Amino acid sequence: MKNRIPFLFVCLLFRFHSFAQPSVKEAPAGFDIEKSGIPHGKIDTVSYSSKTVGTVRKALVYTPPGFSSRNKYSVLYLLHGIGGDEKEWFYNGKPQIILDNLYAEGKLAPMIVVMPNGRAMKDDRATGNIMAQDKVQAFATFEQDLLNDLMPFIEKKFPVLQDREHRAIAGLSMGGGQSLNFGLGNLDKFAWVGGFSSAPNTKSPQQLLPDPEAAKAKLKLLWISCGDKDNLISFSKRTHDYLFEKEVPHIYYIEPGVHDFKVWKNGLFMFSQFLFKPVDASSFPGYTILGTPATTNVRSANYPQVFPDNRVVFRVKAPDARQVQVDLGRKYDMVKDAEGFWNVVTDSMGEGFHYYSLLIDGVALADPASETFYGMGRMASGIEIPFRDGSYYAVRDVPHGDIRMKRYFSAVTNSWRRFYIYTPPGYDKSADAYPALYLLHGGGEDERGWASQGRTDLIMDNLIAAGKAKPMLVVMMDGNMGMGGGFTEQVLRAFENELKLAVIPFVENNFRLAKGPANRALAGLSMGGIQTLYAGIKNTDLFGYLGVFSSGWLPAQQSISDAQYSYIKNNLPGIQSNLKLLWIAMGGKEDIAYNNCKNMLSKFDDLSLKYSYNEYPGGHTWPVWRNNLFSFTPLLFK
Repeated sequence: MKNRIPFLFVCLLFRFHSFAQPSVKEAPAGFDIEKSGIPHGKIDTVSYSSKTVGTVRKALVYTPPGFSSRNKYSVLYLLHGIGGDEKEWFYNGKPQIILDNLYAEGKLAPMIVVMPNGRAMKDDRATGNIMAQDKVQAFATFEQDLLNDLMPFIEKKFPVLQDREHRAIAGLSMGGGQSLNFGLGNLDKFAWVGGFSSAPNTKSPQQLLPDPEAAKAKLKLLWISCGDKDNLISFSKRTHDYLFEKEVPHIYYIEPGVHDFKVWKNGLFMFSQFLFKPVDASSFPGYTILGTPATTNVRSANYPQVFPDNRVVFRVKAPDARQVQVDLGRKYDMVKDAEGFWNVVTDSMGEGFHYYSLLIDGVALADPASETFYGMGRMASGIEIPFRDGSYYAVRDVPHGDIRMKRYFSAVTNSWRRFYIYTPPGYDKSADAYPALYLLHGGGEDERGWASQGRTDLIMDNLIAAGKAKPMLVVMMDGNMGMGGGFTEQVLRAFENELKLAVIPFVENNFRLAKGPANRALAGLSMGGIQTLYAGIKNTDLFGYLGVFSSGWLPAQQSISDAQYSYIKNNLPGIQSNLKLLWIAMGGKEDIAYNNCKNMLSKFDDLSLKYSYNEYPGGHTWPVWRNNLFSFTPLLFK
């Protein structure tokens, strides 16, 4: 071996440099090119007896610059892909060059790297049909070969530390799946686990981590990386999504690329620098080059992208524009690149759904890369930020109901109108009569709001499947009366008539509904909450349940609210007798309706009107209202 230097010098480098996590987010140019004038490690082939396979097997072992049998080393087991063997990394990945260069810069903790053959069978060559069942099975069998044969051999032959804190496993493609399967399945053996472009052999997240709390306690680092154009990225993302939901610290690293060694070499460069050092898990969300395309993007659109720390990258092509901004309530100035694309990275955004627009030379437009939603009084773009507690509106393997659109002619408005209606699983095959919730949108929205932005069908599907809510129909009507505003006495009265004289009769004539106030509920958000107050409290002979989300009488509506308070005072015994539940919810003090609501509740207290109150922090936003629906519907029709 050439240019060997004393191990003491390596230790000094480690002492002064290696306790820092990587300061870069991708490998620099030349990271995999051999440099002269620096110390080099050594790669040897070793043979070990495998009782698992019943033969002698081979592996490559990299020992670092200054290697000495008088010292103890940590170990990284580095696994190949389905078409490779123990030499795949050596020939294509240049690990010895990558690691030598990192050692020379003082960026690695001393370790040896073992590159085994992960195909645990007697004929372990990558020949013939590499996808044959016996060869694929051999990759699973390797777990026993690794744990029972190879690791004991390495720990006997080399001066290595033999505790889990000094043992890591990582691999590419099939080897990435093995690393996640074996590493997370043996947390008593490995504290550092990395999967590069992990293949379909990767177990489901629930199988990988049936006990997330144990993983949190034992793992030093869990690394998941992939190229953004890799067809196998879904296996990495499903693992990341589960880890995110269960709050298991990890790095989800996405970079430009496909399923090749450009990506995997960069993965080794980044992953190896974390190993066997103190780590700061709070910094993990920052270690990625690209974000994940938002779920609200149109099909195949790469942008907007959401980073793990909830920053968002927006990108739009407008080569002739003079100024482009993203309007998310706060306006972000975008910067044009040489190709005519405008780009910006936002601050970390709140979880859940947000409306946004592009402002191109001052004109508000929908982003062509985003799905559009009717909100803010017009069609706008929307972006969904991953929500750790949002599993209640995730698509799950449960029976699903339908959302249907129905047109009806309204004698109240003398026009054709429409509503959306959720029917629960099994509705068409059942003869049962169902209770109904009439659910109202906010100002600037319409009947599509709860059906689309609100995720009503998924919330109801999951609640019903869990036995937490009764099967019910949910009617999402249009609360816009076309009379120049939603808050005057005239407009509120027109809404009340539309609800009572047009919508309810049509629904009850065309769907199987149980009749009477005990089987009807009325609820709404913001403007819909005011409509619920106006039409609900006066009609407790129609509605036994009322839900008011992020709402309260406005100061400008004092004459209407005073009339309602007077009505409550004069009819309190009948209201209390008829009304099974008045449920009022706010989005915390940051909700713009908070003070109006508190003033209204103080009047209710003076009148001795019974109600239940709930706060879910988040402001005047869809994440709050989704949670309101999730919390309110289990209380209905008991």
